[in-house]
Amino acid sequence: MRALAIAATGMSAQQQNIEVISNNIANINTTAFKRSRAEFTDLLYQTERLQGISNRGRDATIPEGSQTGLGVRTAAVRSLQTQGALTNTGNSLDLALNGRGWFQILGPDSETLYTRAGSFSTNATGQMVTGDGYPLTPAINIPNNAVSIAVSQSGIVSAVIGGQPTPQQLGQLTIANFANEPGLESLGGNLFRQTAASGAPVVGVPGDAGYGTISQGYLESSNVDPVKELVNLISAQRAFELNSKVIQAVDEMAGTISKGIR
Repeated sequence: MRALAIAATGMSAQQQNIEVISNNIANINTTAFKRSRAEFTDLLYQTERLQGISNRGRDATIPEGSQTGLGVRTAAVRSLQTQGALTNTGNSLDLALNGRGWFQILGPDSETLYTRAGSFSTNATGQMVTGDGYPLTPAINIPNNAVSIAVSQSGIVSAVIGGQPTPQQLGQLTIANFANEPGLESLGGNLFRQTAASGAPVVGVPGDAGYGTISQGYLESSNVDPVKELVNLISAQRAFELNSKVIQAVDEMAGTISKGIR
């Protein structure tokens, strides 16, 4: 019976939907995490009677025909790049992007990666790095005798050096935009890589047209809404159960047929 295979595709799709939702909930406190949404599309249709053709003679046209769907499949898991709330941390090296843009990180093998998690610190040489030790690019080096550090909304980094009343400019932060942000490849660790789907990065200065600004002393929170995720979880669970009921019903129908044959 086709219904058995159709219901199986529904259970498989809802299982993946629950996996996506569970990953959203697991990362509810992950800095700058972007929630995902599973999107589905129907499978091929089996045509038993084609619509729009003549039945008997030229004037007797079949109005609707008969087509049976063969189930569902996962079309995409879309990353929803909406702005997360900004949380005040009081740490001068915590930077949040308010608006579009990605920090540029020099990853392994000198590959440029991208992140919105601006929880930076300094390494042994004073260079600003991520929590995993990957340096920020363009490189910013903080002197050991820096009394205070200031980062403007436009990304200008300056520091007050011990014994000098005038702040010294250390560098200019730039951020990258992409034509299709959901097309970025997630690598884990809050890092992303450009792909053919995302397009090439367009680098600019924070605050320019089309680019967000930098908020020093803040971090961007996850954009996961726990209430919405729980509602989605319940909905996916019910859909999974309905498909399992279909399989149970088909099994009982098959049992009735086999008993009748005996």
